[in-house]
Amino acid sequence: MKKLFILLAVCSAGAYFFCASRHVEEGRFSLAGTVTVPEQLVCMAQGDNNSCAIVVKNEADVPVAIKRIINPKFPLEFAMSEEDLLAEKVDGDLKLEVQINNHGRLGVLKKGDIFGSVEGIVHATDKNVVVQADKTLGPVQLARNVKGNFFRTAAR
Repeated sequence: MKKLFILLAVCSAGAYFFCASRHVEEGRFSLAGTVTVPEQLVCMAQGDNNSCAIVVKNEADVPVAIKRIINPKFPLEFAMSEEDLLAEKVDGDLKLEVQINNHGRLGVLKKGDIFGSVEGIVHATDKNVVVQADKTLGPVQLARNVKGNFFRTAAR
């Protein structure tokens, strides 16, 4: 009976240390906050087929996590977890950026796109981060008064 209790104690201690070491790994990336847009840009930001991409970059400006929300409504609450990671490790100071557009291409800014970033740095487990998407390249404008063949004119 005494051997059974010793065996049980050793197994429970091993299980405790195993669980304790896993807990540290599981909580390595959990970022949450709100994306806000100024009143004058809300109508354009909430347009049909828009997507809001929340991009987390490391110190070298390499994306380490991306979360994309289709047809967002602002203010937009977001939560990022390990499922959104692109990299194995997330170390050091991070930058948080947001891009709202209807063409779906990240890193390519066109007229009508709205973007912004958090001033300063964020950490992998921060909560209540507020990022304001307050910059734009202006409203989308259609080509007017194009004479002749449109494709020939556009190629010049």
